[in-house]
Amino acid sequence: MPAEWAPQSAVMLTWPHPGTDWADILAEVEPVFLDIARATLRFENVLISCEHVARLQELERDLNDFALRNELPGRVIAVPAPADDTWARDHGPLAVQRDGQLELLDFRFNAWGGKFDWQKDNALNQRIADTGAFGATPLVPVDFVLEGGSIESDGAGTILTTSECLLTPTRNPTLDRTAIENMLRETLGAEQVHWLNHGYLAGDDTDSHIDTLARFCQRDHIAYVRCTNPDDEHYGAFRAMEEELQQFRQADGSPYRLTALPWPDAIHDEEGQRLPATYANFLIINGAVLLPVYDVPQDTEAEQILAGIFPDREIICINCRPLIGQHGSLHCVTMQIPEGVVQP
Repeated sequence: MPAEWAPQSAVMLTWPHPGTDWADILAEVEPVFLDIARATLRFENVLISCEHVARLQELERDLNDFALRNELPGRVIAVPAPADDTWARDHGPLAVQRDGQLELLDFRFNAWGGKFDWQKDNALNQRIADTGAFGATPLVPVDFVLEGGSIESDGAGTILTTSECLLTPTRNPTLDRTAIENMLRETLGAEQVHWLNHGYLAGDDTDSHIDTLARFCQRDHIAYVRCTNPDDEHYGAFRAMEEELQQFRQADGSPYRLTALPWPDAIHDEEGQRLPATYANFLIINGAVLLPVYDVPQDTEAEQILAGIFPDREIICINCRPLIGQHGSLHCVTMQIPEGVVQP
């Protein structure tokens, strides 16, 4: 499985519409999706699917006009398709290189163990493939529940994940840890699997997706969230997670370089529930990193740290405060598609 920093042809977005849980705050959340799309078009294509055809046609016209006016390299590929929600990271396809050829794997999606409606999202990749948007790259169905946000790949055979998520019985109830590791070997070419047994995010519906906690930045480098406030509910779990990361070893036996990301001030919804704000939910694209920010003091520090981690990429901050109202963030609503797949 390629690393996220491998060359990309497009970023996939599943657009919010009035039939999703975003209905009451579409006016707030659509600008976030537009910011992500416009930032991405500066570097690569954007593949948008939307259930509402009229809105999709507007997006295709307006965003392509924006790209042409600004002489940007990216273009919008628009696909009409039904969707239950917008979390492309988890229902989108996962790419692998097999015998020198790219494949897009269509794992089963059941909305994080049946928490929400999922049938439309589970069918979405095939609907997109049927339009020809993935070109000649085959879409291969896999009878295994796996979300893109639950795994991190270093591009060289190591997968980083969490036991809380992959071992949840509502996903693959007949499989234990050994069987799941075997499945990751067979499908993603995993030669080594690092399991985090600690770390969680309040307000998160995913059972501790790795992309909210710890991320590969290079093969030897992991960025992770750290909480320094002993009174914060995350403090103990994050300290235990940090100790686990310190014990992990690369394939050659050497430890990883570790960089701590700041922990944002607590953000709550109108009912007092803490929302899952995390700086680990960034997206690496060609030439840039899109960083979610939340209008809190730690935003500036997070930007500075990411700039140090990725000195050759532009850091583009996207205000994702509206996204966390539905318990996800920037990485959660995007899925990168490798170079050579999506052609305008």
